[in-house]
Parts: sequence; C-alpha cells; structure tokens
Amino acid sequence: MNLSVASYSFHGLLDRGMIDLFGYLESCRYRYHLDTADIWNGMISTLDEDFLKKVKEGLQERELTLVNLCVDGPHIWEDDPALREKHYQEALAYLRAAEFLGAKTLRIDAGGQGESFSNEQFDLIVTRYREYAQWAYDHGFKVGPENHWGPEAVPENMKKICEAVNHPGFGVLLHFRGNPGDALMAPWAMHTHISWDIVHRCLDETMSMLRAAGYQGCWSVEHHSGSQEYVEVAIQLASVRRLLEKWAE
Repeated sequence: MNLSVASYSFHGLLDRGMIDLFGYLESCRYRYHLDTADIWNGMISTLDEDFLKKVKEGLQERELTLVNLCVDGPHIWEDDPALREKHYQEALAYLRAAEFLGAKTLRIDAGGQGESFSNEQFDLIVTRYREYAQWAYDHGFKVGPENHWGPEAVPENMKKICEAVNHPGFGVLLHFRGNPGDALMAPWAMHTHISWDIVHRCLDETMSMLRAAGYQGCWSVEHHSGSQEYVEVAIQLASVRRLLEKWAE
C-alpha cells in the first residue's frame, strides 16, 4: 500500500530528545507496518558521507523506500545574494543526498515573503527549478516546492511556476488544504502531506480528487500538534489506509 508518515509528525518527541531518525525508521517499519519513509531534514544532523551511509543502511535494513526527502532551509529566494548562493550550494548537496538515499521525491521550497513573487524572484526560482529538475530527472527522482508558506501558499503562484518550469523532473509536494486550490495543483503532484484537519474534515473528497487527476505517488500523513504523536499519527494513518482499502475493493 502506497502509504507513509512524514517524520515531521514527531517533531515534539524530537524536541524532547525522545526520538531520532533511526527511531523514526523503526516506527515506520514495526509500529505502523509501513514499507516507506518520508524524512524531514530536521532529523538529519549532517550530510556527511558517513552519516548518510548509516541512514541508507537503516532504510535497507528495514526494507523501507524513501518516498520523500523534505528539506527546510535552502529555499531558492533570499534578498541577500550571499545567502541565496549559500542556499544554492546547500540545495545541490541535498540533491546529491536524495540520489544517494534513493529518494523518489525531494522538496525544496521557492522562498520569498508575502503573497506574490517579483519578476526577479520568479525568474530565478524557475531557473533554479529547471536546473534541479534536470539533475533529479537524470538520477531517477523528482524535485519541487510545497504549498505551505510564503507565495507558495497561493495556488495560482504554484501553477504559474509549474507551467514555467515545465519539466518531467519537477513536481509539487501537495499539502492538502481541502479547497479548490488543491485541484489547481493536482496535475503536478509528486507527493502529498495529509494533515489531521483534512483527515477529519474532507479526506474522501480530497483524496478522490487527486486520484481522479491520475496521481500515482504516495499518500503521506503529517501531524502538527507536537503532542500524543504516536497515537495521533496512528489515527491519521488508519483513516487513509481505510480509504485506500475501500478503493482496492
């Protein structure tokens, strides 16, 4: 079953020192009986080769496929040119890490503030995503932004980026909102994040919309409260699993 849980779901436990990346992988495999991982880089302490080898071994030991590497930090646009360059170099490092770990998708945000991009911002964002998408395509995965902050949260902005990049190595991590904007981005969806709100408000219609759009990726739940995470994640996973099993029948 194409189901996963984003490791950000356990950020509360992480903050309390009660889970790490390998505990997350163990939970995916043996607590939730998944064969996938959706790793948030807040659980990755370093991109050093030795550490990444341990992560890869941890995935292989548990027979887990890395369906998404979700990266905070090296978004494309920053007003400071020096910081933009720093983010660019970090993004290249994450592209290499995604390839090494066998990731199916990689999320790197566009950046920016407010509700729109300037022409300068938009041009650089499209240029960078075309470069990243070609690299990802050449190495067997997809890369793109998530609609969760800044101008990315405006569906029309994301649609404009997708149409301008226009590359088979590019996609959107669709963070469901349960509104018409989800359908606007659906043709480019490469991965999903399904929140508690969506599970309890509009799960069937939201997932069915994306299914009807031809989505073939993973259905990944993400929890945000920072409390009772093991239990809350189990509820979200059970709800999504129930719908997927209904479809299978």
